[in-house]
Amino acid sequence: MSEFYNSIWSDLSKASFSQGYIDADGIRTRFLSSGSPDKPLLILLHGTGGHAEAYSRNFAAHGEYFWTVAIDLIGHGWTDKPDSGYEIPDYGRHVLAVLKALGRDKAHFSGESLGGWVAAWIALHHPEKVDRLVLNTSGGWTAHPEVMERIKRLSMEATRDPTPERIRSRLEFLMHDISKVNDDLVETRRAIYAQPGFPDVMEKVLCMQEMNIRRRNMFSDEETGRIASPTLVLWTSHDPTASPEEGKRIADLLPHSRYEVMNGCGHWPQFEDADRFNAIHTEFLLGK
Repeated sequence: MSEFYNSIWSDLSKASFSQGYIDADGIRTRFLSSGSPDKPLLILLHGTGGHAEAYSRNFAAHGEYFWTVAIDLIGHGWTDKPDSGYEIPDYGRHVLAVLKALGRDKAHFSGESLGGWVAAWIALHHPEKVDRLVLNTSGGWTAHPEVMERIKRLSMEATRDPTPERIRSRLEFLMHDISKVNDDLVETRRAIYAQPGFPDVMEKVLCMQEMNIRRRNMFSDEETGRIASPTLVLWTSHDPTASPEEGKRIADLLPHSRYEVMNGCGHWPQFEDADRFNAIHTEFLLGK
């Protein structure tokens, strides 16, 4: 265990950053950002049940080159939570509204898990909006019932009974080295999951873990082959949702892809090995 207390604040101490809310076509949307608007825009998208702090260790490295904006997706974090609209096109339209609210026509999009699925949907249906695309242990191509059941169970237990222990168990699903789940991360997510009515919202968010709904949102091989954006498919050695071989298959279907595997990481490589992730990620986005 580190002799220092690890916190979101210590992660963010390395960056000049801002937090705020924007109106994305009527959805009050929370964001964290670093860098400045005179730089190319990079939008970061978290996974199911996540929030913008998923990228707390990446703002400093990326703010040097990009106007880096991480949002809470619709129904997540501190963003509005409407009664309906939690399939991939709904998330995609929300992110496009964020892009419009930021005053840009185009951006780099990088998403982990659910966020990658949303980013790929934008690249498929609105290619003119995408510079470069990063799919980080992305959803959208696999449907493993045992994984879907585990995500549903851990997420609902954590929202119905948001004790530190339940929240920690949900966060440990994301890490290969579970010691990386620090108390501050637990309390950040606990405050979100303890919001009034959050269990009802989580049930809606988890619709993507229902097989019939998930399958109608997944990409076919033909659709994947039509994603024209330069794409980094980033996978890990210990991702709990899909194997590196499944990640490689996605990369092989994409016409303009690069494939990287980060060893010793689970579902949050951007947090577990931030230095390595930042190096790979910025190099790709800069076209090197």
